[in-house]
Amino acid sequence: MKRRDLIKLLEKNGWYLKRNGGEHDIYTNGRERIPIPRHSEIKERLAQSIIKKLSE
Repeated sequence: MKRRDLIKLLEKNGWYLKRNGGEHDIYTNGRERIPIPRHSEIKERLAQSIIKKLSE
């Protein structure tokens, strides 16, 4: 999955960029944090794991 597509999905669901880490960007919804790696292509299994956290 493309990183920009995953970020669009996060932002559409109310997540926003909290800060930039060393190799990840940290997104939050106010209660939880999700680190997003800075690769142009994110492995499908990792992307599915992140999407699963959205619904929790």
